[in-house]
Amino acid sequence: MKNRLTLSPLVLALSLGLSAVNAQAQSASEQELMRRLDQLAAELNKVRAELGQLQQQQQQQQRAAEASKAQASSAAAAAPSTAIEAERRAEPSTVLGGYAELNYNRPRTHSQDAQADLRRLVLSLQHRVDTKTKIVTEIELEHGVSSAGDPGEVAIEQAYVEHQLTPTWAVRGGLFLMPMGLLNENHEPPAFFGVERNFVETAIIPSTWREGGFQLVGNFDNGITVQGGLSTSFDLNKWNASASEGRESPLGAIHQEMALAKAHDLAWFGALNWRGIPGLQLGGGVFSGQASHKQAAADARITLWDLHARWTPGRWDLSALYSRGSISNTARLNAPLVGGNTLIPKSFEGWYAQAGYKLWEHANYALLPFVRWEQFNTASGYADLGQGLTPAAQPHERVITLGANFRIAQGVVLKTDVQRFRENKEGDRFNLGVGWSF
Repeated sequence: MKNRLTLSPLVLALSLGLSAVNAQAQSASEQELMRRLDQLAAELNKVRAELGQLQQQQQQQQRAAEASKAQASSAAAAAPSTAIEAERRAEPSTVLGGYAELNYNRPRTHSQDAQADLRRLVLSLQHRVDTKTKIVTEIELEHGVSSAGDPGEVAIEQAYVEHQLTPTWAVRGGLFLMPMGLLNENHEPPAFFGVERNFVETAIIPSTWREGGFQLVGNFDNGITVQGGLSTSFDLNKWNASASEGRESPLGAIHQEMALAKAHDLAWFGALNWRGIPGLQLGGGVFSGQASHKQAAADARITLWDLHARWTPGRWDLSALYSRGSISNTARLNAPLVGGNTLIPKSFEGWYAQAGYKLWEHANYALLPFVRWEQFNTASGYADLGQGLTPAAQPHERVITLGANFRIAQGVVLKTDVQRFRENKEGDRFNLGVGWSF
């Protein structure tokens, strides 16, 4: 009994001590748990706040994007795009350019008639008045010297104002090149094969052909270019039945070039070209207008049209063109001219096919051989004047040209070729040339 009583206070004390320790441990665990819960709650509130800020920023960005899109759409509808405006502002206000051709021709059968000629020298000046308006002028000197006793001629090739109405449409007014064929608007020496320009686009289409008037030009994003307008016309009163000029080029003999041009009769013209595939151009043009100006025996309408194609896949440069012209009422017009060497034809036509190949290229040098086959007739038909009076249609002339262009720098080219004629054998010749444009 004594021992049991002695141990009881000790046991009691130990029990109370263990209980206190357990209570203290439990209290510490609860405190730690509460601390962690408070920490998690604080972090959750922080995440919620950050999420709210992100949502607010996204809403602001979305509203700003919508406002910017609406502003861009409004600006595009009201005026040319900022990129176009910036590009035009970056252009120099005044630009000087030009081109020249120096040619040597040596006939095969009459070498004594070989000649060298500064065929033409052209200086152009373009001035941008503002981002929407520019002035284009070109002055041309032919055959080196122009005076009363020399064969040269000074002419204004272009002089017009162009104003951009919208990003797509522009209007031109003045003296401009007609949008016909592949050569007339792009006739600088580096732009075509051969020393001389092809016959179809000089004898049938009288390149370089310009008229005075007004023209609308539309360039669309799908690669389509549309041109059309009203212009001066030809003058059949200039026809000289005793000269050969009309046989060489019917329209070239009666063009006016806006030099005191008769303007009672006006003409309309239109052209459509598509460049929707890189390296490919398909197009055509048409011109039609009266040309007697109430000063001839009868009213007469001149109509000229063409279809053309050019494709430049890789090293190849392939092109083809067909053109046909007609003149109405030529029977009445020719009646007083009977007996002359050259009467007015009622129809004329021609076509060519051409292939060039970039055989060699190094740095700025390039060698491009080519071959061209063309067929043309400046008098393929005459109106009936009665038995014994109606001239016979001329035979179709066929010419093959074989040669090469050698580019020695950008815009500078040396040329050589030989030409063989099917009908006019005396036309066979060897040609050399140098040309440039800048």
